[in-house]
Amino acid sequence: MPMGHTTTAETGSGGLAATEHRLANGLRVVLSEDHLTPVAAVCLWYDVGSRHEVKGRTGLAHLFEHLMFQGSAQVKGNGHFELVQGAGGSLNGTTSFERTNYFETMPAHQLELALWLEADRMGSLLAALDDESMENQRDVVKNERRQRYDNVPYGTAFEKLTALAYPEGHPYHHTPIGSMADLDAATLEDARAFFRTYYAPNNAVLSVVGDIDPEQTLAWVEKYFGSIPAHDGKPTPRDGSLPDIMGEQLREVVVEEVPARALMAAYRLPEDGTRVSDAADLALTVLGGGESSRLYNRLVRRDRTAVAAGFGLLRLAGAPSLGWLDVKTSGDVEVPVIEAAIDEELARFAEEGPTPEEMERAQAQLEREWLDRLGTVSGRADELCRFAVLFGDPQLALTAVQRVLTVTSEEVQEVAKARLRPDNRAVLVYEPLSAESAEHTQEAGRGEDPEQEATVEAGNENEETAK
Repeated sequence: MPMGHTTTAETGSGGLAATEHRLANGLRVVLSEDHLTPVAAVCLWYDVGSRHEVKGRTGLAHLFEHLMFQGSAQVKGNGHFELVQGAGGSLNGTTSFERTNYFETMPAHQLELALWLEADRMGSLLAALDDESMENQRDVVKNERRQRYDNVPYGTAFEKLTALAYPEGHPYHHTPIGSMADLDAATLEDARAFFRTYYAPNNAVLSVVGDIDPEQTLAWVEKYFGSIPAHDGKPTPRDGSLPDIMGEQLREVVVEEVPARALMAAYRLPEDGTRVSDAADLALTVLGGGESSRLYNRLVRRDRTAVAAGFGLLRLAGAPSLGWLDVKTSGDVEVPVIEAAIDEELARFAEEGPTPEEMERAQAQLEREWLDRLGTVSGRADELCRFAVLFGDPQLALTAVQRVLTVTSEEVQEVAKARLRPDNRAVLVYEPLSAESAEHTQEAGRGEDPEQEATVEAGNENEETAK
């Protein structure tokens, strides 16, 4: 087979190993054996996301992700879902700023089916793409926007803060969901051109993890993907770099029918894949990562001015990442009271840095999160693809835990002092439309996990999902 390969079992990887291969048409293949359970995960990342879109055609990457489930040359209609689920597997796809991915987790003996299905739509989707499927999925995506953004409390926060944090014309200024106007304007020819530009083997990484025979798996990959032609012509993504500091506080007040006042903010932080980004992640974990964090203890437990408080990192590789702060107020507490307390805590943290206990707890928390991802075949497959597409090396996924554990408290303090400051944030303030709404503040915080509500789900807020 026209493939090269490397094998790595890095120190600190917990014994995990991955082999890399490349087909003649440019498809990168990453394999990782794991015989603990009789399942296999297939993950396919295409190097295309909303950052590749142009003004007037936002939401096209996400719309096209939906179209990939509408049939191909040999699989009609909803057949992809029917075949995978009928074989005992699960599947989905998501779109983010920086990539579109498709994934299946199958009983190990059904691995060939998943590979054949992914190859069929990579190589022949245009044979099934027509006006009917286009209109069907356009309506699905528009309804998704209504359900997740337009018609739920605080639903537009991610979109509004992203637009504030990244200036007009920046490739990350708009979110993957796109606007209603642009979704309506997308044509069938737009979708076809999008496929021809981005859905090629030389613009993709395929990972297979689990109870696999590597030699047999590679044979299937060559059989089904090897004949798909490569094609060039993909435009270079627009530059996403920005100054380290915004230089001013950007602010917007939103008056809507929400159950409680809210303060949300996005701080400009270092790009993903860097040591200083890991330091920023640790800083946000100490400050707002759960019920043991400083902000939760100050605002929810001590002052009782908030019912939820969290701080998380939205990691981005092609632009500055965002430190995402989310606080829901308690009772009739005004936002300036919350904001003053937050600034006081951030200033104290910049001056003193984390305590040894806080560093140990934060590193253990991030270590657990990493090991949780790498410990499942689907999570490991996704991380191998992520590091291959965004950083050029899937092996980095296997040592990410160790890199987090080597960050020092001095590095954490330094990034907090440099970046977590009032002139480096975009702020969104939600005020209830009616006085009656504010009275329900206490109920809004009861019966829910405050950490789940307040913490940025970087893997979800940044993604739009197919089904």
